[in-house]
Amino acid sequence: MTRSTTVLALALTVTSALATATLAAPAHAGAHGRAVIDLPTVTPRAETQVLHDDEAGGNADADDPAIWRNTAAPGRSLVIATAKEGGLRVYDLKARTLQSLSAPPAAGADDAPGRFNNVDLVHGLRLSSVRADLAVVSDRGHDRLRFYRIDRDRVGGPLTDVTDPAAPPVFSKNQAEINDQRTAYGLATWTDPSSGKSFALVSRRERTSITLLELRPTKAGKITYQTVRTLNLPSTFRLPNGTSWSPCGEPGELPQVEGMVVDPDNGTLYAGQENVGIWRLRADLTGGRPKLIDKVREYGVPGVYDEETEECAPGDDPGYGGSKLSADVEGLTLITESHGGGYLLASSQGDNTFAAYDRRAKGDDAYEGGFRVAPANSRLDGSEECDGAAALNVPLGSRYPNGLLVVQDGHDAPGEENRPATNFKFVDLGTVMNALHD
Repeated sequence: MTRSTTVLALALTVTSALATATLAAPAHAGAHGRAVIDLPTVTPRAETQVLHDDEAGGNADADDPAIWRNTAAPGRSLVIATAKEGGLRVYDLKARTLQSLSAPPAAGADDAPGRFNNVDLVHGLRLSSVRADLAVVSDRGHDRLRFYRIDRDRVGGPLTDVTDPAAPPVFSKNQAEINDQRTAYGLATWTDPSSGKSFALVSRRERTSITLLELRPTKAGKITYQTVRTLNLPSTFRLPNGTSWSPCGEPGELPQVEGMVVDPDNGTLYAGQENVGIWRLRADLTGGRPKLIDKVREYGVPGVYDEETEECAPGDDPGYGGSKLSADVEGLTLITESHGGGYLLASSQGDNTFAAYDRRAKGDDAYEGGFRVAPANSRLDGSEECDGAAALNVPLGSRYPNGLLVVQDGHDAPGEENRPATNFKFVDLGTVMNALHD
């Protein structure tokens, strides 16, 4: 979700900490005493074709990427990315478009069209008599998941829709609720090594809910799902001074989650509550209270929503926020290493940076550093207000022998006046690792 100056309000209770308000943070000091402006920079090697979120551009808005590795020919791997009402895009490693798939149309004359929000991958799921890799997509417009089989050399494009037509809404009881658009939003997939079953964790727009869905192949070679359990994160937080605080936002909205990722080694889910911070919990949504491992800087800042401006006017900062993330926290992804190390990366949308955390650390010292994706030259800009990110720390042919980081750019430059422009940047993951090790 593009960082908005409206955040959220309402309540629920729980203990922990965090939340955010509405304004972007100015240039300020990060952890370890480093100012944001002093963070190391990396530059992209390539960028995808620009997407325009208007009628002339097909209402296409870049949001979230996933990287599929072609094990037989790593240099022929793919980036699969959502374009919201523009559906899906499939890119090669040169960032060239290989396939465009439209989002499903509206269910009725007054109903919302498909709107693809987030994408993740499932590997080796059995379909009929064969195993297949799948792209799994949250369709916010219809409150459903969509599934696409990946076949790199298929005539007509690598993706084929294998969604069961009878797949149910994730959260909504009827079409009227779907039209209210408190629907499937953030997404992360997970395969439980103990059972071999594959799951999707899906968050709900403008709510704090995360639901666990078991993915179920049908006899017809399609995919559907069944709800296992749902967990609600807090929407109200107890501050150190004894008062309660909720992020400011439009009436009726709660602080939603979008960016999510599961660590496959230990079944840990990391969930970014946009105006609050990053939570750590079990991917099966059991096992006790979630742990808030970092907060946004705006945590605890009071705000008043102005209906005329549709913005929140922030009050004085009480100083209870974190030091590495500026709301919204978005685009969670993992950099895994063979020895069990690596990083959790998070997009700090409010200051156009990325924060890296030691994926092995459990305490408050997990933060390892940060970086910015800066322009490479006058034609290839960096990443601003990044919504989604994906990293893969394995060789991907001669173009990316050190792996790949793909990040969404919320403001592609040079853009056309009064026309929103977004795309995806491809970054050599080796440069990111060097920046974090400096």
